[in-house]
Amino acid sequence: MALLKVIDRDGKEHDVEARSGLKVMETLRELDYGISAICGGMCSCATCHIYIDPAWAAKIPAPMSDERELLLELAHFKEGSRLSCQIDMTDALDGLRVTIAPDE
Repeated sequence: MALLKVIDRDGKEHDVEARSGLKVMETLRELDYGISAICGGMCSCATCHIYIDPAWAAKIPAPMSDERELLLELAHFKEGSRLSCQIDMTDALDGLRVTIAPDE
């Protein structure tokens, strides 16, 4: 298990256990304050939009073109925007800090 630090939409930080080998989305959608992830990880709805803490940005692979295109269409897009369905949780990401983006 790895630790995921999640800042909810109210600004409260939570420490959450995240299983390595799953997408970050899979952990976040199980939380009462998490995301909806309507498309189930197909990179087609952006309901799993999060912001990656700048200290972690270089440790996560860059977004592929389909993710990047979808992110650019979002009203709440900003530096660090990612779709959590596109990020694999690994032991190397233990302590990853993310903020759940506002609903679109």
